[in-house]
Amino acid sequence: MRIAHPLTVIEAEDIATRFGAIQALIDEWRPGRLLVGLPMHADGTEHEVSRLARRFANRLEGRFRLPVALVDERLTSVAAQSRLSESGVRGKKARDVLDAAAAGEILAAWFESQRAQDGVW
Repeated sequence: MRIAHPLTVIEAEDIATRFGAIQALIDEWRPGRLLVGLPMHADGTEHEVSRLARRFANRLEGRFRLPVALVDERLTSVAAQSRLSESGVRGKKARDVLDAAAAGEILAAWFESQRAQDGVW
């Protein structure tokens, strides 16, 4: 069984610092694929931020020469908030880790989609 666990949140404003941090993670963990959350409206349609996520995914693929999968991230923040609350993490502490927890939800959703597609894990 695969378990999603967030490593870190990269909060750098400039792209060079952000890509440097991503490179360091790639060097350490040697992933075979990168995932990018794809923001969607509740009805499944894309919006402006979806376009930016696709652009970011293309830049990652070009720069790091790894395949990039886009993962629907609808309701991942809601699910992450719920899991944090169930774990007793609330208030400012929950806000501080919400992005990492939502990233874990995105990864878990991708694992589940692969399991369903391949029928394994």
